[in-house]
Amino acid sequence: MSVLNTAQRNAVAELLRVSPVADELGRRFGAAGHELHLVGGSVRDALLGRLGDDLDFCTDARPEQTLEVVRSWADAIWETGREFGTIGLQKNGLRLEITTFRAEAYDGVTRNPVVEYGTSLLDDLERRDFTINAMAVSLPGHVFTDPYGGLDDLSAQLIRTPAAPAQSFGDDPLRMLRAARFASKLQFTVDPAVVTAMRDMAADLERITAERIRDEFTKLLCGADPITGLRLLVDTGLADHFIPEISGLKLEIDEHAQHKDVYEHTLIVVQNAMRLEGDDGPDFVLRMAALLHDIGKPATKAVGRDGRVSFHHHEVVGARMTKQRMKAMKYPKDVTSEVVELVGLHLRFYGYGRGEWTDSAVRRYVTDAGPLLTRLHKLTRSDVTTRNKRKAANLAADYDALEERIARLAAEEDLARVRPDLDGNAIMELLGVPPGPVVGQAWRFLKELRLDHGPLTRDEAEAHLFKWARDNGHLPS
Repeated sequence: MSVLNTAQRNAVAELLRVSPVADELGRRFGAAGHELHLVGGSVRDALLGRLGDDLDFCTDARPEQTLEVVRSWADAIWETGREFGTIGLQKNGLRLEITTFRAEAYDGVTRNPVVEYGTSLLDDLERRDFTINAMAVSLPGHVFTDPYGGLDDLSAQLIRTPAAPAQSFGDDPLRMLRAARFASKLQFTVDPAVVTAMRDMAADLERITAERIRDEFTKLLCGADPITGLRLLVDTGLADHFIPEISGLKLEIDEHAQHKDVYEHTLIVVQNAMRLEGDDGPDFVLRMAALLHDIGKPATKAVGRDGRVSFHHHEVVGARMTKQRMKAMKYPKDVTSEVVELVGLHLRFYGYGRGEWTDSAVRRYVTDAGPLLTRLHKLTRSDVTTRNKRKAANLAADYDALEERIARLAAEEDLARVRPDLDGNAIMELLGVPPGPVVGQAWRFLKELRLDHGPLTRDEAEAHLFKWARDNGHLPS
């Protein structure tokens, strides 16, 4: 980015001129005897030309006073952040958050911030995480305030703290993770002094709740450049305190048992997966599966008599480790389940060979993947990082062939909804049994039959069902 010129410096004022909501709100606060400033990420994003529909403001008004100002003006109001000094509202399609000047700090023991109201704009800006987030524009006067050189750092694409890094991170250790997150989101460089403090104070992250860490990490992984953020987490030791499996991928490469660097391979897989997201990205589930797909390798590494390195069943071990880690990070069960499933399935394709799979095996591949099939396609293709162009081309061709077979079978058999040829009601009627275990067993038998042989006619399905029932003692011989 070149040095910001006068036109760019006026970007915020111009934005406010064409967006009357902010100035109108400022006038209401002024009439009530209070200050109002556009602040933080909103100013940063406006200067970068990427401001969205969410605007952040700060004020000397207390939450109850803010409510008095906006109650008859806002389209909707929410008070979920009131205990932290924040009142949220909606006006003309914009989401606005108004926060009382404050100074957050940790006592060095508990995991939750102590919120104290500040007395001035400068006090409020000093407590913010980074200089690029410590700028403000007054409303409606449009006076630009930048006491810590945020504009210069924005121009230099630099992430730096307003106060000394140790003080900033001592107030809120989560800011160390936020530094890596902003490096990912904005593709900026983290100041060397900040990196040093991150390394020295990494253990302080233990004071932060799993939920807050999870939310920052999710944003990091979904950023424009997560690889830079991930490297920062590993290099500073921050990752060791909440996702140590990533650092654990740095396997020692034996002198006589060469194998590719699993850590570097993993970062490439994440990059590959991002390229396959298309216009629907970022896809957290796909990126997380790419990041964790090989975490079972360190525990399964073995060197054979021929000197070759193997990682037998690392996908099974990795799926179990993924479940444990995502549970510890408090991810929702449905998200965890999807990532675990992808990790467990990511090697399945390598049994396909040159097309030796039967149609039955293809059906099982599709059925096991279920709604994750498209993501599994992307993860499997992303996992090919070999520098051997011929090998890479062969693997790509093999997977092309598999996808073509899946498409053909899907057209013929509706693979997306593989079900037994007889439903539960038909099973009960034919066998004369009530709802219960026998119906479930018969249903599973018919589904396996469907996977092995494809669609059956009604007569064929009934014949198989009766034979199964007789063989298992559910009908007289």
